[in-house]
Amino acid sequence: MDTRGPRPEQHVTPAHTPETATTSAHQLRNPGFISHQIRPEFHLSPGTWRGYDYDDLARRTFPVDTRIVTCAPDLPACADDSTPAALAPWPRPSGDGSGDDAVRWVFYTSGTTADPKGARHTDRSVATPAVGFSRAVALTPDDRLPLVFPFTHVGGINILMALLMSGAGAILVEHFDPTTTPGRLADLGVTVGGSGTPFILLYLELQRRRPDVPLFPRLRVALAGASPKPPQLHEEVKRELGGVGVISGYGLTEAPMVTFCSVEASDEHKATTEGPASPGAELRIVAEGNDCRLGEVGEVWARGPHLCRGYVDASLDAQAFTPDGWFRSGDLGFLDDEGYLTITGRIKDIIIRNGENISAKEIEDVLYGHPAVADVAVIGMPDRRAGERCCAVVVTAPGHDPLTMGTLTEWCRSQGLMTQKIPERLELIDELPRNASGKVQKHNLKEHYVEATALPQG
Repeated sequence: MDTRGPRPEQHVTPAHTPETATTSAHQLRNPGFISHQIRPEFHLSPGTWRGYDYDDLARRTFPVDTRIVTCAPDLPACADDSTPAALAPWPRPSGDGSGDDAVRWVFYTSGTTADPKGARHTDRSVATPAVGFSRAVALTPDDRLPLVFPFTHVGGINILMALLMSGAGAILVEHFDPTTTPGRLADLGVTVGGSGTPFILLYLELQRRRPDVPLFPRLRVALAGASPKPPQLHEEVKRELGGVGVISGYGLTEAPMVTFCSVEASDEHKATTEGPASPGAELRIVAEGNDCRLGEVGEVWARGPHLCRGYVDASLDAQAFTPDGWFRSGDLGFLDDEGYLTITGRIKDIIIRNGENISAKEIEDVLYGHPAVADVAVIGMPDRRAGERCCAVVVTAPGHDPLTMGTLTEWCRSQGLMTQKIPERLELIDELPRNASGKVQKHNLKEHYVEATALPQG
């Protein structure tokens, strides 16, 4: 968060804190689109949770033939078909293993467009990443690992399977509270901390308030990922929180945990890479249709048992998968001579904030609807806590007063934009830079405003 105040042609106003955005992440993403595409037989609802009526949301957005099954712990037992106990039993796999690759999971990712994409996973494609993760972290029954992010995220299911495989204990957190949850994790003996870069940064902040008292006395490793990690984060964690420092991995909803750094890796690899390919996974770095040399940046391609079985909307498969089974990630990176992957950027125009993929186009479409906006580009700006934050670069329409952070935020909320997608920074500009074909040169905007932010005040 920039606390130096606004400068001419630069308006910096925090719309919300990372903690606020994290607590609002329980809201369902595009429930109407997803439910009508999947058309589920039933939907598990928590009822009313933290003041929000999820039963009512489900009734308003799900198909009329979907049963709404309320699964709240304080409900009295009943004998009708509205309780989970009355559901049909789980279909057991066949004795010959022929059912191992049946699609049993669908995880949605918003990708680079407003509509989410449903990745079709099997038990094998969900369990295989868990094997690599368990080995990389060296999980044992003595470990305690918190689940502090949305459990229904593909990473949550992967980690659950890793815990079951290793016998490690799970610390379940219903709602992450930055003031009370860290202390509870310490009381329960957390040994593998983090669950993402934003959490590690919070833990470092708390540790620095009481440098002589270990925040997590039993911590042996911290997990980054989800958001870009600062290169210095590993050494800070190793020095201040303890343990072997930070390890992280790389994956997507379509191909979870295809790499993961090991607790045995060098400090350099822990600090700057996402590890080598996980067991069973293959990686390629491709530019203009050709495989890149070691150290050369290109698009990351992955193949192996980690991959989903395509999308619910099969028309999307051809663009994402090659005929011989490689998944085109849309992310940029390179491999070193030991096979460790470093991610350098993204082809897809998304912003990763607190581990959430945010479509720049979706926000731009909302802002274009404001009468005072003649042109707009939304870019991701580096943020130490959240990984990135959204910055709206706006050209004011003739005859209108320029937008302010207040009017921008109010407009986005009135248009139904989710809280975590509302830009936290507003820049006013006379004209957006474009190339000869008319495409906005966002990399130039990002470089300019990152440099401007770093300049000292006069």
